Amino acid sequence: MTGPVLSVRNLATSFRKGQGWSRVVNGISFDVAPRQTVAVVGESGSGKSVTAMSIMRLHNPEKSRVEGQVLLEGRDILALPEAQMRRIRGNDIAMIFQEAMTSLNPLHPIGKQISEAILLHNDCSADEAKQRAVALLDKVRIPSAASRYDDLPFNFSGGMRQRGMIAMALACKPKLLIADEPTTALDVTIQAQILDLIRELQREEGMGVVFITHDMGVVAEIADQVVVMNRGDEVESGSVRDIFFNATQPYTRKLLGAVPRLGSMAGEPLPRKFPEIDGVTGAALERDVMPDTVRHDQPPVLSITGVTTRFTINKGRFGRASGRVHAVENVSFDLMAGETLSIVGESGCGKSTLGKSILRLVKSQEGKALLNGRDLFGLSKSELRSARRDIQMIFQDPFASLDPRQSVGRAIAEPYLAHGMGTEAEAGRVVGDLLEQVGLSADMAQRLPHQFSGGQRQRICIARALALSPKVIVADESVSALDVSVKAQVINLMLDLQAKYGLSYLFISHDMAVVERISHRVAVLYMGEIVEIGPREAIFANPQHPYTKRLLAAVPIPDPDHKRPSKVADVTELRSPIRDLDFAPTRRDYRQIGEGHLVMA
Repeated sequence: MTGPVLSVRNLATSFRKGQGWSRVVNGISFDVAPRQTVAVVGESGSGKSVTAMSIMRLHNPEKSRVEGQVLLEGRDILALPEAQMRRIRGNDIAMIFQEAMTSLNPLHPIGKQISEAILLHNDCSADEAKQRAVALLDKVRIPSAASRYDDLPFNFSGGMRQRGMIAMALACKPKLLIADEPTTALDVTIQAQILDLIRELQREEGMGVVFITHDMGVVAEIADQVVVMNRGDEVESGSVRDIFFNATQPYTRKLLGAVPRLGSMAGEPLPRKFPEIDGVTGAALERDVMPDTVRHDQPPVLSITGVTTRFTINKGRFGRASGRVHAVENVSFDLMAGETLSIVGESGCGKSTLGKSILRLVKSQEGKALLNGRDLFGLSKSELRSARRDIQMIFQDPFASLDPRQSVGRAIAEPYLAHGMGTEAEAGRVVGDLLEQVGLSADMAQRLPHQFSGGQRQRICIARALALSPKVIVADESVSALDVSVKAQVINLMLDLQAKYGLSYLFISHDMAVVERISHRVAVLYMGEIVEIGPREAIFANPQHPYTKRLLAAVPIPDPDHKRPSKVADVTELRSPIRDLDFAPTRRDYRQIGEGHLVMA
């Protein structure tokens, strides 16, 4: 075949609104050739995901109208009966969705869901399907893949769930892969390997890829052609080099100007706000200097000592304990008032579990978590409820952490009212102000979560965390789902709030360029243990642990002329965190490299 595997012609999508129709995608056109990657980029709510869902015909036909043509190897799939379309989905065209937890069946093991996709489109036995599913889980670097075949989605971290979704999408070696923010939840080393995996499959199978993302570093790394969208319109399209170096539209230049670049903070000791970007030239208009917010003259607002969290694995008919997952192992650090400590590491390393352990959302077996001198691990339920006013969490998966039947305004107001901080009328004013601060409008308060894009839902979760004016915020991948311009806006907001109120952040992230900009200190977590911790400047300019060096080396550069060579990020396989019941961890020693800079010996 010499023609394109996919041709999209004048694709327009409208949704029913009252008695009429509201158009949200306006005449998008592009081609995808075999072994070619077309990146669709734009801000949250620009219509990128709607375009992908329209191609797959996943919108409710009673409430949506899709016009134009979608030609798969010359055949218009918009004109096919639904029965034929079901045979195409997952076989000829596969899709990786943006939010893994909402795309996986929570009641069925991830391995069996992959096997189901294989059995549906292939003539093979259940045992053969299981073997292929385990091989796919292994290929996307799920540790101990065979033993985790029967694990339910909630047993996986956010990034590991996304890898499971990628394995499922690749199960039948599709002709076209639509990847909707496929690496959003992944750390940089896994992201680099997934990009390598997609490129490898393109070479082997001739697969075309439509890659939807807001990460311009990933666009530079993987794309051949780029389509820029804004508010449902195709603003600009062309080769990746033309878009990066010769963009003609102000919106494209603004999008590129907001991209955080690793190394941009060299020589700057304090966090720095993202500059405001000129919409015409794409140039930085200002670089606000942030004050030193860290209160070194006060005791730590949060002091973590020897926190250890393990999960027992029960197997067999009688559910006997067979081992333990050592998720967090003997972690200690202090967080000062007004300080941002970033926790970085690969998916499954224990970052999210550490954050949940501190808030007692999961039970730790050992250690202390002192919040203003009070041990959170020793408080009663009523005392803990009161203490949580001072420490809030922004969760990784925004959709799963919002009640789908509750308006977003009510979700933001609920903690404010539950803690008796004001009246209903005052709560309404607070909600409107918070929505405006995170880049939404006050009149969105009456909408339900499903009426927002993934990035907009994350902003709502940030607003909810701010409602109680806490002293500490545990931000678990709080900006990972946001496009670059909104990410910059939210980070600037967090820095402004930190300067105004002396907030402390425990910032869990895999975006190393954002970590470099927002952090005072950085802790690198591997297999539940801190392997290196120190001032942000020291970690980025003088990394000492081999794992820290691998993390930094895998960061994609937003420059198509400096693509990372394939397989550079093919790092050593993650060791399994599962241990025998009688396993006794080795005592770890640290050596000091510089002031406050410690590395595991």
